[in-house]
Amino acid sequence: MRLKVCGMKYQDNIQQIGALGPDYLGFIFYEKSPRNFTGPLPQLPESIKKIGVFVNATTAEVLDKAIEFELNGIQLHGSESTSYCEELKQSLQQAFQKKQITVLPFLIKVFSVKDHFDFSVLKNHEPIVDYFLFDTKGDYAGGNGYTFDWELLKGYPSEKPFFLSGGIGIEQLEAIKNIDADLPVHAIDVNSQFEREPGLKDSTLVKEFITKLNEIKAH
Repeated sequence: MRLKVCGMKYQDNIQQIGALGPDYLGFIFYEKSPRNFTGPLPQLPESIKKIGVFVNATTAEVLDKAIEFELNGIQLHGSESTSYCEELKQSLQQAFQKKQITVLPFLIKVFSVKDHFDFSVLKNHEPIVDYFLFDTKGDYAGGNGYTFDWELLKGYPSEKPFFLSGGIGIEQLEAIKNIDADLPVHAIDVNSQFEREPGLKDSTLVKEFITKLNEIKAH
C-alpha cells in the first residue's frame, strides 16, 4: 500500500514533503482549484512519481504539462469519456516517441462516490486506464475534506488496482488497517486533512502518517 500526497503547490513545501519519501506527489493543473500548480517544480528524489491532476482538460493541455514537468502519471478528475482516454493515450505515445521518451505516463481515472456507486461504469474504462481512484463526491473536484463509506468497496468487481482518496487523515489509520486484504488498494491518497492552507502541507502531520502507515504495512 503506497502513499500519494496530492495538491502540492509551493516549492519549499514540495521539497519538505518530498524529503519524507512518499511514493507519489500530485500536482493539480486546474485554474478553478485553490491548489492550482503553476510551477516551478524543484528537484525531487527519483523514487517519487509525479502525477498531474486534470479536470476535463484538452489533450493538448495535458500533453504540454506532461512534457514540461516530466510527469509519471496523469490523473483524470473530470467527466472524461473512454474515447477521450484512448485519444489521450495515443497522443501521449506519439508525443513521447518524438521526444525519444520510452516510458509513458500511466493513466488514473477518478470516480466520485457518496452514498452509493454503480461499479458497472468502470467496465469500459478498465482496458484503457492503469488505475482507478475513488474520491468523495462533493462540491469540488477533489479536496472536499470528508470520506465516503468504504463499505461500498466490498462490491468492487475488478482486479484493477485503485487509489483510495477522499478526506483521509490521521483518524482514518485504524480504518485503513481494517481494509479488506482482498481489495487491490494500490495507494492511499491524502490532501486536505494535512493542510495548513490549500496547497500547503503540514510536514509534521505527513511524517506521522507515513510512520504509522509503514507500521500497518509491516504487519
